[in-house]
Amino acid sequence: MANYHPTPEMLTDFSAGNLQLGHALCVSAHVEHCDECKTNLQRLNSIATNLFDGLEPASLPDTLKNAVFSKLDDEHIEEPVREKTVSSHIPRALQQFISESYETLSWKKVSSMIQQAHLSTDVSGSKISLMRIQAGGKVPMHTHSGEEYTLLLEGSFSDESGLYNVGDFLVRDERHKHRPVVTKDRECICLTVTDAPVTLTGFFTRWFNPLLRRGHFSH
Repeated sequence: MANYHPTPEMLTDFSAGNLQLGHALCVSAHVEHCDECKTNLQRLNSIATNLFDGLEPASLPDTLKNAVFSKLDDEHIEEPVREKTVSSHIPRALQQFISESYETLSWKKVSSMIQQAHLSTDVSGSKISLMRIQAGGKVPMHTHSGEEYTLLLEGSFSDESGLYNVGDFLVRDERHKHRPVVTKDRECICLTVTDAPVTLTGFFTRWFNPLLRRGHFSH
């Protein structure tokens, strides 16, 4: 069961369809793991439905209705596409990016224990990726030059603020400085959305910051 959740304001924006792609993916994947947020989201959706039901229907000009129906008649009906077989443990929102399993992604080696797979870049320029860290792996100490959203998909890790498990939803920014460490029992896979690259703070690792900035904006 998830212990870290999106804010009520973020759930409301998700219900209203106001979130950018990356943030919406994180919330959607979290809701699949969290009964509490799923219930709250259903309530928000119900409120929105009742509000719309209470609105007076607007009358449309006959010319507009005729144009719409004419367009529908002209539409070509595509043959149904056979659905791909995707592992059931992959959140539904991510299955548009993952053909069968996490193994089929194009993973790029970041370090001896860390791999990254780029999924997409949303309209704001935020980078949507999966991070895969081996059991017992450590991410270098870093802070953030923007916001980073993380949704834990497999395994668990800890940092200076706590222990995180599958379904946990985290937001980090320039106020946070941490060094995530994966538990030793299994690897960890996270969905991450960053609007700016992380900033390494170690004496030696900070020299890699220009490369990280270049890599972030290259997609």
